[in-house]
Amino acid sequence: MTHRFANEPVRVGGTLHWDILSLFREVLAGLRTTGPVTSVGVDSWAVDYGLLDSTGALLGNPVHYRDARTDGVVEQVTRRLGAERLYATTGLQQLPFNTLYQLAAAASTPQLAAAHRLLMIPDLIAYWLTGQLGAEVTNASTTQLYDLNTGTWAHDLITDAGIPAHLFPPLRKPGTAIGPTLPELALPETAGVVAVGSHDTASAVVAVPADGEHFAYISCGTWSLVGVELDRPVLTEASRQANFTNEGGVDGTIRYLRNVMGLWPLQECLRNWGEPDLPGLLTAAAREPAFRSVVDIDAPSFLPPGGMPERVVEACRLAGQPVPQSPAAVVRCVIDSLALAHRRAVRQVQDLSGRQVDAVHIVGGGARNALLCQLTADACGLPVLAGPVEATAIGNLLVQARAAGVVGGDLAALRRLVRQTQRIMRYEPGDGSGTARAAERRVGV
Repeated sequence: MTHRFANEPVRVGGTLHWDILSLFREVLAGLRTTGPVTSVGVDSWAVDYGLLDSTGALLGNPVHYRDARTDGVVEQVTRRLGAERLYATTGLQQLPFNTLYQLAAAASTPQLAAAHRLLMIPDLIAYWLTGQLGAEVTNASTTQLYDLNTGTWAHDLITDAGIPAHLFPPLRKPGTAIGPTLPELALPETAGVVAVGSHDTASAVVAVPADGEHFAYISCGTWSLVGVELDRPVLTEASRQANFTNEGGVDGTIRYLRNVMGLWPLQECLRNWGEPDLPGLLTAAAREPAFRSVVDIDAPSFLPPGGMPERVVEACRLAGQPVPQSPAAVVRCVIDSLALAHRRAVRQVQDLSGRQVDAVHIVGGGARNALLCQLTADACGLPVLAGPVEATAIGNLLVQARAAGVVGGDLAALRRLVRQTQRIMRYEPGDGSGTARAAERRVGV
């Protein structure tokens, strides 16, 4: 890594925004420190977007998906369009921040009325780098406006939702050349921008160092994306009821997964406590009794920022669990609860997809958390292979390298390269499995 920078949202006028201009400035700063490169690939989180006017100018800072503007919108949209139709067309789980609901929340705004194009965040950055408009499919598939059956925008759904159809640019696949960087950016000998798996999880899954197809992955950071890789979507009623999602992956694969809250509650607790020593806090948490206090980590109450330790304590109290009395006990509650949520999702994904797994791969920042990895192995009763931490960056680079002809082969070949070059930690399930099952019975997960 040559350049890291913070991504800090800003609340203005009661709305939580991404500071997208600051992010683009830092992207340019990073590119200017790298020297000559063969290509550039852009990935980011999903669902959020920027709106451009007819001249190509950005119409305001993109709204953050954790903003409250979509409160109550899901129910309104599903009454209008039908939950079954939405799932049969898009295959996406119902999450209040899906792009569909964000656009519905913005329906009567002057900004949307003036919009000529909608670009997902990585497509917006690519547009500013190249001047080329487009929508990469792995991120388009997270909008709840993409038809998994046809591989196109869901035109009828878009029209029936009352969203202007002209907003949606042409689709492009990972590995497609987008274009050279604009001369006025004065980037050093950059050949051009290449579409990658622009949803960060799509890039991360490319770098899962699995051997064969019988694996589950957990891309663990702010969110835990828990799933398997399939050749075709699962659009059954049972899948819809379980709130599992089908998202596009690299090489036409389907990332069949469930969003679990991930390390967000822990991150927010640390922020609330003034960023204490995390390794020391995890060491202290490991000494706390296992599964003493567990909560539903996916509860909507944990989604907004702010006041997280108090919300964890209150959730324990309401659930009849022992109330954590120290930061270490709060951390243990969060990690135990996340391990149980991983267990539930791993079990469900096998039942719903028919794909049995013999190992769980944890990639992303959560791979550094030895306590979480071991508890996940214990809870799932399966070995956990942790790493690489920088799976998203590695997957992004592998797609670029393949597009440039530097490496070849299918996803299996790319993953073999990851296994050969990256350090992977293995965690075997231990005696904690019984404790996890007992805790599961207590909270019904």
